[in-house]
Amino acid sequence: MQMREITYKEALREAMVEEMRRDENIIFLGEDIGIYGGGFGVSVGMIEEFGPERIRETPISEAAIAGCAAGAAATGLRTIMEVMFSDFITIAMDVIVNQAAKMRYMFGGKAQVPMVVRCPGGSGTGAAAQHSQSLEAWMCHVPGVKVVAPSTPADAKGLLKAAIRDNNPVIFYENKLLYKTTGLVPTEDYVIELGKANVRKEGSDITVITYGRMLERCETAAETLKNENIEVEIIDLRTLYPMDKDTIIKSVCKTGRALIVHEAAKTGGLGGEISASIVESEAFDYLKAPVKRLAAKDVPIPYNPQLEKAVVPSTDEITDTIRDLLNR
Repeated sequence: MQMREITYKEALREAMVEEMRRDENIIFLGEDIGIYGGGFGVSVGMIEEFGPERIRETPISEAAIAGCAAGAAATGLRTIMEVMFSDFITIAMDVIVNQAAKMRYMFGGKAQVPMVVRCPGGSGTGAAAQHSQSLEAWMCHVPGVKVVAPSTPADAKGLLKAAIRDNNPVIFYENKLLYKTTGLVPTEDYVIELGKANVRKEGSDITVITYGRMLERCETAAETLKNENIEVEIIDLRTLYPMDKDTIIKSVCKTGRALIVHEAAKTGGLGGEISASIVESEAFDYLKAPVKRLAAKDVPIPYNPQLEKAVVPSTDEITDTIRDLLNR
């Protein structure tokens, strides 16, 4: 498979462009996604190729964007909508949670809602409390939607293409600090199956389960600990809902220890669900230490750069927590 290095946001753009070329029924809606190219430059140049009929610039109304996207998807189109900041999905929740997520079930499987909601999220950009949240755990509580959070350019492209082809609503979280990161991406067409985690690194001493921006920090911590003869196994969830619990449980049975790392706030976060899934499974009998969660502090994201940095798990915190679990 031939590879070349591109950025995360270039991978997302390629996924949308290739799918829109493949299927003329796909439309893309959002604020400033046309001439301006999107708030983070993901859709630069797309309006020149597909025109304003398929690249639909919208008013500043997330509820209207979601209503249009869900309605169009239910009546025969495939829709991609962009929420400029994932925080603003709050305004579109009624359409997504009460309409799009329920429609297929309430119509006995006869209705489909092939709708992707792209959500740039996460902290680290100095955007303060209303533009820096990680709210993905909310959506994982809604039967009827799928929730995806890619960590690398290759996964971003393959998962977005799979999401666009899916016949259900997919909430697609993109961490803002990943947009400029680079990685090897295949040149040919490919998709990554939704619901499948990726074992990024094999190890025998502890399982670290993560996703999004925290993957890089977990991998850096693992490299440091390798010098101390500690072998860390890292699982990148990729799809948060439905979650690949089989891969998690199999790994924890092997290592006997588990650390869950995410950028979202700890209370009510995805770490609690993962922890429960481990202790409710056969992996419980193999545990040599308690399952540990490492997540953001339960505070609004600060504007001050040093405070903002202090809120989310650092590489040093991840490293020290793994050492602690190994010493129990």
